[in-house]
Amino acid sequence: MAVADISVGAVQEVKGRSLWADARHRFLRNKAAVTGLVVFLLIVFACYVVPYLGLRAPDKINWDLPSWSAPNMELGYLLGTDGNSRDLFVRTLYGGQVSLLVGFTATLVSLVIGVIWGATAGFIGGRADGLMMRIVDILYSIPFIFFVIMLTVVVGKFITLIYVAIGAVSWLDMARIVRGQTISIRRREFIEAAEASGVSKWRIITRHIIPNCLGPVVVYVTLTVPSVILTESFISFLGMGVQEPDSSWGTLVSEAAVVMEIAPWAIIGTGGILAVTLLCLNFIGDGLRDALDPKDR
Repeated sequence: MAVADISVGAVQEVKGRSLWADARHRFLRNKAAVTGLVVFLLIVFACYVVPYLGLRAPDKINWDLPSWSAPNMELGYLLGTDGNSRDLFVRTLYGGQVSLLVGFTATLVSLVIGVIWGATAGFIGGRADGLMMRIVDILYSIPFIFFVIMLTVVVGKFITLIYVAIGAVSWLDMARIVRGQTISIRRREFIEAAEASGVSKWRIITRHIIPNCLGPVVVYVTLTVPSVILTESFISFLGMGVQEPDSSWGTLVSEAAVVMEIAPWAIIGTGGILAVTLLCLNFIGDGLRDALDPKDR
């Protein structure tokens, strides 16, 4: 009798959980995802807080040390110096601020635009769907580098340009993914029941369609952030992104790659932090995908 009471109580507790509470519970049980989240938060803390705790300035040159000198713990150069004898560790932390900000800002832009655009097109269907997806195809045909060069010529070289350029292109894939998911669920019973009850289309999209697309969307978001970081690295390498004296992980890795044979510690340090960050984001994405998968509820 006691066992039956416990079982009934457990079932009632599970049924009483909201969607987000149940997802949080599932996520916290995933050790790899939680570990990835903790490590990622430590990296974010190091990039945005540690540089202001008395470390040397990122543009300060040490004339007593040669360029690309090895790490020196006694002098406080944990990753050595860069090509201009500046503290590479400090520049890596400041570069992380730029890379993470670009990654999350551009991803947020693609998330908002892509999810709304794709869910609306997939749910409405018909000519509206065809017109909206043709617009996506037209934008998709524009070369990304050409788009960045065009913005650079018209507006100038500003760091915010990177957010606009990458975010304006990244949402296209998001829209296609959400549209496909919307088409697959728009004729299910709970959607038809909502329509029969007189619920507006916009409310159905925001309360039923989008929440049921969260699994694939979250996975794509965790893939978009590292992709955006790498894209920013590429355009910075071409000279159209982050400019001196500022830096990003991409520019630092590009500089260290040139002297990899004589100073391997430079690319191991900066590249290692970048790799760990991307790995943590992948673990977090896997954990969120499993937590938000409606088939496991």
